[in-house]
Amino acid sequence: MDAVLHALADRSRRTVLEILRDHPATAGELADALPIARPGVSRHLRVLREAGLVDVRQEAQRRIYTIRPGPLAEVDDWLEGYRRLWRGRLDALHTEVARGKRSTR
Repeated sequence: MDAVLHALADRSRRTVLEILRDHPATAGELADALPIARPGVSRHLRVLREAGLVDVRQEAQRRIYTIRPGPLAEVDDWLEGYRRLWRGRLDALHTEVARGKRSTR
């Protein structure tokens, strides 16, 4: 999971994943969507591939990239414990706010 979190730490890589979430894309299409040079896009794609976040397939001279949701599901599972913590705290805050409103009436 460390490699996935490292890959997600970069804004350009998150942008690539957002694009691939909607549709497969070539490296050229991804490069056109980012404000960085193509060699930089290739490096980002390599990091995403090594983290298991994207797959690539060859079609003639083109490489088509697609998202792999499995590693993101692992991160989502890990974050669930923190969501429960925050939900509990937000519920407690809501209760205190409601008590405060009742006492000022």
